[in-house]
Amino acid sequence: MIITQFADTLNRGVEAVGDTISETLFEPVIRLGVTGLARAGKTVFITSLVANMLDRGRMPGLVAEAEGRIAAGFLQPQPDDTVPRFEFEDHLHALTGPDPYWPDSTRSVSELRLSLRVRPSGLLGGLQGPRTVHLDIIDYPGEWLLDLGLLDKSFAEWSGETLDRLEGRAEGAAYLSLVRETDVTAKLDEPVAKRLAQTFTDYLNAAREGGYHDCTPGRFLLPGDLAGSPALTFAPLPDDPGAGRRALLREMERRYEAYKARVVRPFFRDHFSRIDRQVVLVDVLGAIHQGPRAVEDMRRAMTDILGAFRPGRNAFLSQLLRGKRVEKILFAATKADHLHHLQHPAFAAIMEALTRDARERARFAGAETQSMAIAALRATTEEMRAHAGRDLPCVRGQLKDTGRAAAFYPGELPKDPSLLLGPARDGADRWLDADYGMMAFAPAPMTLKSGDGPPHIRLDRAAQFLFGDKL
Repeated sequence: MIITQFADTLNRGVEAVGDTISETLFEPVIRLGVTGLARAGKTVFITSLVANMLDRGRMPGLVAEAEGRIAAGFLQPQPDDTVPRFEFEDHLHALTGPDPYWPDSTRSVSELRLSLRVRPSGLLGGLQGPRTVHLDIIDYPGEWLLDLGLLDKSFAEWSGETLDRLEGRAEGAAYLSLVRETDVTAKLDEPVAKRLAQTFTDYLNAAREGGYHDCTPGRFLLPGDLAGSPALTFAPLPDDPGAGRRALLREMERRYEAYKARVVRPFFRDHFSRIDRQVVLVDVLGAIHQGPRAVEDMRRAMTDILGAFRPGRNAFLSQLLRGKRVEKILFAATKADHLHHLQHPAFAAIMEALTRDARERARFAGAETQSMAIAALRATTEEMRAHAGRDLPCVRGQLKDTGRAAAFYPGELPKDPSLLLGPARDGADRWLDADYGMMAFAPAPMTLKSGDGPPHIRLDRAAQFLFGDKL
């Protein structure tokens, strides 16, 4: 087993060296990871980004495009033959067809290669012809992201943290009750194990619907072909030194370790560790709507996410010797189109404050980070509406559930982010001085001019930060 693992690691190292030399000397490859917390809009982000890179009329913030140096963009087969292709054409039709709708959310890893023919800038532009730069976009479920944090936690540590969280949540009451009536030192009984795992899975689904983000293990929510396997039939249990080798507690511990070894580590090895640029999409407005506890949970989740990214600079020699590190990370608050532009500065300031701890950790390791408020696909228009003697900045769009047009004012976000983050850190149950609403809009019907991609907010600036320097 050890020899096999060593040989596999050595082989992957040789492949990585070959890939690095090829990419550096011939056609550069940027591997962009796209993930996010629940309902953040990963599929829409990738679809709109690719569409706007193919037809770049709405991308003035991308310097290479503004300078007229991007000659063409086209899709090619992705280099990883065992990874499903991101269904770009289907998703674009869903968003821009005659009866637009939001495409299904990400449920597994997928990939897409976008190739760009780019003319060099400066003096080289007159001496060299266009070169090809490949952008490999890797889409993976946010539900799997926090699992990477399990690699450094024992079963006892994970169980203790999880059970402590459940104590303060109504969604966890049924599972805690089941744990209290379970003898963890008794010999393993498979029906008992399955009941614990299923009840814990029910909690995870309810917690996610309730706006929480610390829902690990992520494959419990998206099991795929692992459904019913022992690797997904475990649950957190209180530690008991009296539990013997064949006890329920020890079997749960063994299955937890198997989950890390056979599910989490292969994902990290085959996909995550090869990423050198990363965008993390965050539904900040949804968390604010859920209340202070959801906001604090999101802040902690984003800090934990950074621990999995191996941030740092990708110097040529360091790539050869240690493999790639994530050198740029963008935290993007999505659904900026749900706010009038007058509220965008406050929205961006809240995102900055939410990600401060995470960004400082990445900067210390040598990575470049940024936070931004965006809308990958603009679904609303803006208007001012008179109410109670003052004009309110509203947005108007088609409601997702009914299809009716409606104007919406979500409440005034505070200019000082501490007015939100303070109550969140203190564990407040609700906002004391305000009530923040959230409306679900459908994508708006659109007619695109030749050369224009779908309408967006700051998607061009996000692209410039993530890979503009490579163009």
